[in-house]
Amino acid sequence: MSVSISASVGPSRLLELDRGECLRRLAGVAVGRVVFTEAAMPAAHPVNFLLEGEEILFRSGPGSVLSAAGRGDVLAFQADHIDPAVRTGWSVLAVGRAYEVTDIARLAHLEARLPTPWVPGRAGHTVAVPAQRLTGRLIGPA
Repeated sequence: MSVSISASVGPSRLLELDRGECLRRLAGVAVGRVVFTEAAMPAAHPVNFLLEGEEILFRSGPGSVLSAAGRGDVLAFQADHIDPAVRTGWSVLAVGRAYEVTDIARLAHLEARLPTPWVPGRAGHTVAVPAQRLTGRLIGPA
């Protein structure tokens, strides 16, 4: 049996989120997507992450994301929460020049706080994406 609730859902409105609200929402989720260029094409990989201040940090193994961070490429990071049943949700996009964290003292400070990647062998490096540009949108009841 299928139930449609779209008739009972009222109109929605779209709101822009300010920087503080974007950071608060990022801090409340555990998984986002790192967006980068791979073989001259856009790519997005899900990662579990830590928000520290205004930087998104995650662990990575060798590959395109680590190479991009090593070059200082501009990467994007997107996280969201959507409830399709009631047509509400939010999305936050951070953009910044990525880098690999190599400072021993900072890595020691982050060690216990960074989540372990779900894929074995992906924890060898720590990548940071400073939220140099941060935008967010919320869709909710009008």
